[in-house]
Parts: sequence; structure tokens; C-alpha cells
Amino acid sequence: MAARAATLLHSNAYPSASGSKKASSSSASSSSFTSALVDLRRPTLISRYFCSRKLSRRRSAFPLIVAHSVLPTEKPDRVSDRKEPKFSWRWLKAFAMGELQARKLRSPNTGTEALLMGILIEGTSQTSVFLWQNGITFFKARDQALKLIGKPNRYFFSPIRPPLTESAQRAVDWAVNEKLKLGENGEVNTTLMLLGIWSEEDSPGHKILTSLGFNNDMANELAKHANTDEVALSFGGLEGEAAAVLV
Repeated sequence: MAARAATLLHSNAYPSASGSKKASSSSASSSSFTSALVDLRRPTLISRYFCSRKLSRRRSAFPLIVAHSVLPTEKPDRVSDRKEPKFSWRWLKAFAMGELQARKLRSPNTGTEALLMGILIEGTSQTSVFLWQNGITFFKARDQALKLIGKPNRYFFSPIRPPLTESAQRAVDWAVNEKLKLGENGEVNTTLMLLGIWSEEDSPGHKILTSLGFNNDMANELAKHANTDEVALSFGGLEGEAAAVLV
């Protein structure tokens, strides 16, 4: 009886040894699980780009969200491997807004119509301002998109990151390749993405642009500034719907 009591006393007096072993084993298993998850994550062009940049606290969280989206690295045979391009933060925001619009439309994929709406709702790039000034607004593009693809199914829920359609993927790849052709200066911006959408003639985005009055002359005008910093200097020409969105 005394021996049994001594055994119980000994086990109660030193619980930390066994507890520490369990804690260490659990921490080791969790660390190995975490490392396995990290190994499964394929780095994208955007994640590599932002790992080497210091961003403000306000902007730092956004690129991490977009880094795991479907990007041209998913189709490496379509994109030249001479140089990894850089993406402007307006491009990233427009891309994320396009994914969000695809989810709002309850679409299983992010199409060129969603990318176009992402550019328009971003609102601060020179491409977005150019479109708004020429009467191509987000609200008109959304109405045309609903006419093309129909009203969304209220019982369908889109994935968190809707993958790109084939035409949208080609549009993004076109923008990246054009940036590589233009040289190392500058970044892949919303101008190149819009021109990529315009290059897909059978895509919903191209049809929406055509129905709203966009033409080759406008595309050529935007192409002149495809490699410049996209800064909207003023919004003096924007009225009505544009002013409401930009504010």
C-alpha cells in the first residue's frame, strides 16, 4: 500500500517531464505539418516580388492575399521565362476586385468581364479614369455582363478564389508577355491587362467593351502609355457615377 502511494506521489509530483515530452512531440508534429504545408505552396511571381519589398502597414496585407491567386505561373508555357515581371499595386487591386466581382455574380470562374469590372471599380489608374471619362462605367459594364452571362443562381456559391477562364488566362498572359517585350522598366499595369482583354475578341470582356463604345482607336491611345507609371493626375473630368465610386 505504501509503495503504491509512493508511486502515485512520485507521478503527481513530477508531471512536467511527461507533459514536456507530450508538448515537445506535439510541437514537433505541428511544426512538421506546417513545414509540409509551406513546401506545398508554390511561390508565384507576385509573392517573390513582394517578399523583397518593404510596404507600408496599410498596403502590406493586400499582396499576401493576392499572391495565391491564379496567375501566369500556372501556365508557364505561355509566358516567356526571360525575366520575371513586376506587378503594380493597382494591377493587384484590380485583379482582386475582379475576383470579388466574379463571386458577387456567383460565377465559378473569373472571366474577362470580371477583370474589366475590377479595372473599373479600382478607379485610380489612368486606364480606369480613361474608361470612365469615355462613358464606360462600372455600372454599365455590370449590366452588360448580366445580359451576357445571365442572372446569377442564388443557390450557387463561388469559390473563394474563382479560377480564371481560358480567355481571362490568355489576357493576363498577353499582358505579361507585352511587358517583357517593352523592357525591364516599369510594371505590369492595368493598361496592359485591359489591352489583353481587348485582344480576346470572342471573350465577354471584349463584347462588353465594344457594346459600350470602346474601339481600336482608344486601344491605340492607351497603348502609347502602356509602359509608363499609371497615376491619375486629376479627376476633374469625372462626374456622376464615377465620382460616386471614386469617393
